[in-house]
Amino acid sequence: MAKRRRIGIFGWGVVAPKSPDIETFQRNLEHADSWLTPFRGYGQSNFLVGYPEFEFDTYHGWFDARFPPAKFGQLNDKMGPMVKYAIGSFIQSLGQNPGIESYLRSLGTKCHVYVGTGLGEMTISTDEAIRFDRALRRWNEFWGAPERCAPLRQHIEGPSDPAAPRNPDELKLGSEAWIDAKHAWESYWAERSEQLTKYLAAAAAIHSEPVPPSSGSTKLSTLRQKLNGIRQLNRTWGCPAEPWAAVSPNLLWNISNIAASQISMIGKITGPAFAPVAACASFGIATKMAVDAINLGEATAVVVGMTDPPPHPLVISAFYNANVISADADVSRPLTGLKGTHVSGGSCVWIVGDAEALMAQGFRPIGLEIVGVGTSSDAHHIITPSKAGPQLAMKAALQEVQATDVTTWDMHATATPGDATEIEHSLEMLHPDVIFTARKGTFGHGMSVGGGWELTAQHLGMVRGKLYPVPLTEGELHADVKMHSAKFVQTEGYDVASGYCGKLSMGIGGVNSCVISRPWDPQYVESHLKTADRPKASGQ
Repeated sequence: MAKRRRIGIFGWGVVAPKSPDIETFQRNLEHADSWLTPFRGYGQSNFLVGYPEFEFDTYHGWFDARFPPAKFGQLNDKMGPMVKYAIGSFIQSLGQNPGIESYLRSLGTKCHVYVGTGLGEMTISTDEAIRFDRALRRWNEFWGAPERCAPLRQHIEGPSDPAAPRNPDELKLGSEAWIDAKHAWESYWAERSEQLTKYLAAAAAIHSEPVPPSSGSTKLSTLRQKLNGIRQLNRTWGCPAEPWAAVSPNLLWNISNIAASQISMIGKITGPAFAPVAACASFGIATKMAVDAINLGEATAVVVGMTDPPPHPLVISAFYNANVISADADVSRPLTGLKGTHVSGGSCVWIVGDAEALMAQGFRPIGLEIVGVGTSSDAHHIITPSKAGPQLAMKAALQEVQATDVTTWDMHATATPGDATEIEHSLEMLHPDVIFTARKGTFGHGMSVGGGWELTAQHLGMVRGKLYPVPLTEGELHADVKMHSAKFVQTEGYDVASGYCGKLSMGIGGVNSCVISRPWDPQYVESHLKTADRPKASGQ
């Protein structure tokens, strides 16, 4: 059996609403305020969201010190917000323990990167989808015109194609039915255009020119000649640009694994880098994978994290139609009106590792020790949590911990009717005096990153012997919540002397994760820490 190792956090960084970095995040937690602001994606609306505060240029100097001058500009041009947030959080995570950047690199394949996303890069994918749709419609309109399509001319003279869609000329100009019919009509006839067939044959001839058996400038010159040939062909025909030339390759450079891949590249980390995706449970799932890899001896350190794009109109609409988002222009705090949650974007990245191995190098753990992580699936419903599923994750995480030792518990709590059920089911597993926190009324709900923010807030508070305040008062508790007689952190915060803490996350699709942590024993840390000229870690 693999040796069970003690797991510590040796670096962390966040990008969150009103919090461009971990230091600001910590300062903001001192106050029982909401970090949400009005959503601007519809012009005016009744939605509040968590816009991440972030300037990628903050990290320009970091790149200039390590890479050729063009590197920062390339990333800035090609990467969307989701990837940039993750890069920023990773760079922050290297700052608490000087020297850890080169140490991670020295581990070779024993340093892994598990950084995922919940929603993917909606910003770029949506913009490119719109650009493609417009280009396709222009293309079909051109080639589906009667002068370029003999079958259409025959059909107009006397309907000869019974499969043809309805002629938009039969409908009211500008109506939705007319728009739909117009696009279907043009697409149908463009596909039958003999002129388009000739165009494509000419284009195929241009593209068929083989690339010469060389590299460098000759190869690039050949590729440019082909593109110039296509542009000249388009000018000859007077046609618009092809729809397959409309989409930027940035769509590919921002798929789900790219945040992890960019971290591996800028950190020169050669271990596996990929994106775990488990909706709201993602951060805990990534942490479980990291703990397992370390205990199996496959990794000594793992960069774990999650990143989400800024709030997007498509996502707001989907949440609204799922009946889980607040829409009354006010902050919806968990455990109170149960009016729904708020969409947020940003990132959270941790460096976790074999504590003894990293302390032997002089690196000091920050936050708390991770003592148990449990994961499970409900096998029940896509969005409504079951009772058994989350409890299975809790049971696995609490395997070596007595319920009476758990001082505080952070809820998933999305300000929906599920809050009351979550309290009821959690109390069946915990001591009745446990202190609950629920923070989505503060920074909103990042689809994948929310659990990371909540865990980081929990750790930052516990190492100082306190639970940061939450915008909540006793009189605001919903009747369905109040009936369970649980204890909650409110606007004044809560002092804690010691004990374990837990964090439950429940994701869309019925996936759950639970993380149990405890404060480090100072004597244990000092006895294992090599003091070889390393300054004390910041972030304590």
